[in-house]
Amino acid sequence: MDWYRIVFETIDMRSFSNLWFWIALAVLWSTTSHWVLGVPFDMVARARRGGGQAAQDLEDMTRICVNRLLFITEEAGLWITGLGAAMLTVLAVLGFVYDMEFAQALFLLALPMSGVGLLSIATAARIRRDGLSGPQLWRRLTLHRFFTQLIGMMSIFVTALWGMFQNMSAGVLG
Repeated sequence: MDWYRIVFETIDMRSFSNLWFWIALAVLWSTTSHWVLGVPFDMVARARRGGGQAAQDLEDMTRICVNRLLFITEEAGLWITGLGAAMLTVLAVLGFVYDMEFAQALFLLALPMSGVGLLSIATAARIRRDGLSGPQLWRRLTLHRFFTQLIGMMSIFVTALWGMFQNMSAGVLG
């Protein structure tokens, strides 16, 4: 028996008809919208409600994450941008020119996440530049989360449309 053939016949390995892809998509965007610049969003809610030590903890955690993100950007930003652009280009060509469904799925995950990455860098730079703290910091983190969720909703919508198109285009018998 050819185990490879049996496994691939038993389990549908196409990305958009695979339940694990949709679970991964949901977990990706849920996690991304919860961790704002590396800070869990519940800290913002706690700081807004209670102030005091919770607000100080939020400011400290945000300062650490902002400094870390901007340090990485300053030190390796060009390399990360170049490699990220190359990776997205390879995925786009493999997925949409050579019609590899797995590459399409990865591209539809990676492209919006690169937008969230750019948004995070811009938000971190603004927080550091303006020296935000207290209610101004809470508003900026909330606004960043809103735009992250907006990108996520558009991404899920486009991915769902493309996935439905792929699933309807694929023949039932292969």
